[in-house]
Amino acid sequence: MNGNYIVIFLQILGSLALLIYGMKVMSEALQKMAGSQLRHILGAMTTNRFTGLITGMFITCAVQSSSATTVMTVSFVNAGLLTLAQAISVIMGANIGTTLTAWIMSLGYNVDLTMAVFPAFFIGIILIYTKRSRYVGDFLFGIAFLFFSLVLLSNAGKALDLAHNADAISFFSSFDTKSHFTIFIFLLIGTVITCIVQSSAAVMAITIMLCSTGVLPIYLGIALVMGENIGTTATANLAALGANTQARRAAFAHLLFNVFGVVWVMLLFYPFVGMVCRLVGYDPEGIGYTVAQRATILPIVLAAFHTCFNVTNTALLIWFIPQMEKVVCSIIKSKGKGNGDEDEFRLRFIQVGIMKTPELSVLEAQKEVQSFAERMKRMFGMVTELLGERDQNKFVKLFSRIEKYEGISDNMEIEIANYLNKVSDAHLSDDTKAKIRAMLREISEIESIGDSCYNMARTINRKMAGKEDFTEQQYEHIHQMFELTDDALTQMNLMLTTPHERIDFNRSFNIENEINNYRNQLKSQNIKDVNNNLYTYSISTMYMDLIQECEKLGDYVVNVVEARLGAKQQEA
Repeated sequence: MNGNYIVIFLQILGSLALLIYGMKVMSEALQKMAGSQLRHILGAMTTNRFTGLITGMFITCAVQSSSATTVMTVSFVNAGLLTLAQAISVIMGANIGTTLTAWIMSLGYNVDLTMAVFPAFFIGIILIYTKRSRYVGDFLFGIAFLFFSLVLLSNAGKALDLAHNADAISFFSSFDTKSHFTIFIFLLIGTVITCIVQSSAAVMAITIMLCSTGVLPIYLGIALVMGENIGTTATANLAALGANTQARRAAFAHLLFNVFGVVWVMLLFYPFVGMVCRLVGYDPEGIGYTVAQRATILPIVLAAFHTCFNVTNTALLIWFIPQMEKVVCSIIKSKGKGNGDEDEFRLRFIQVGIMKTPELSVLEAQKEVQSFAERMKRMFGMVTELLGERDQNKFVKLFSRIEKYEGISDNMEIEIANYLNKVSDAHLSDDTKAKIRAMLREISEIESIGDSCYNMARTINRKMAGKEDFTEQQYEHIHQMFELTDDALTQMNLMLTTPHERIDFNRSFNIENEINNYRNQLKSQNIKDVNNNLYTYSISTMYMDLIQECEKLGDYVVNVVEARLGAKQQEA
């Protein structure tokens, strides 16, 4: 008999593994099918707390993972695409959306889906090997694994026959279901298990299996479900550990939301559970029900409680989002002021987190590329400032700062490239591959912009160390060229932060033509001025070095624009 229990226990473990894997495959497939639309929806439909709520609910129902939605939301807050208040409303919606999973699982326990599972596997494997429909195949495989695991769990529960196991009945009967302390203990157990397995669906499946056998009282099962609601917040909080302050606040708001819900339900536990049971026509005392009847109705009771809990909690707290925001801000203090020291090397958006899908990873990398480009524009501004600096001490400090930025640009290129290479190891869509190729080219060209800025600073430093200076006319020409170059950099940064359909790519090409024409004009004029002895050949070389370097910098800008344009054409 003990040997049979070991086999059944292993079947349960294997079934849970299939369940978790099925949920993961299904969620990732749905995210790939939706592609960038999820990002656009999340960014566009969070104008107020109610649209944010609906958006979070919709996306979680679509991808069948509240953890995926919450981690996505935390990443968007980290990238500056969502405010903290918007993120809180989305997370509330995600908590409602995730209740659909419990209903799907209750369906899996009540309906024998074996005959539908195997055809789904067969159709799925065919579609996986077709390029156009491979994500649909992944989805079919994932949902087939999900339902197959539920069938296996149901069979394992029946094989255990706990309803006729005196030891199991005696063990669970020893707990006083009328005691809040007992409820609290099972709530902690549900929280800990969910934190360990990182899957609220797995804990829900185990709870449904134990309740449907009749040995676990519904009160204790509901306590486990409440614990699962708290435990599932661990995923987002772990993902936010390396993120910025606002992202950590968003993850903490998720925990605060669920903890508040559990507190008020604990205070009204028995009346609230009684209300839910009456809604589905079940007596919470469980008297007079056969094993078969319990197996049918208890999964529905648990799904109904999960839905009522999250809907009621959201209905209560949606009016207090500003207050929640103040609470999490007071608990998680901001580190330093503003965005931190921009003269120090650090990646602002790319973080080493968990459960990152390629779509989220590419989004973070895109924001980091934008940050990289902004740094290089600031670096060029320092070069312009260096040209007009006459105070020796200030000049040395500014030149040292430019040197530091040059090192930062080298490090940023390497770190972003390494991150993109890791992302490219995943199973990617063609659009995502095109984005990664474009970004790799962009960061290479942006790093070259940093090199050009440093070369100009070295030329100005060489001029400062000498005895000669530029003429007023040379200064005027250099400033005009610097203005054109600054326009090119401004347009490049605008292009990197603007949706493709609103980008005027021709503007960048026109500026580049102006830079080339002005360089050619100044080159010819320089030869005449040297021949006319208006200035020495030595100062003319430094003068033309600055002009030529600006022209090179303009070329690098155009290369970034072309990389961005190439990604757009491949998407189209």
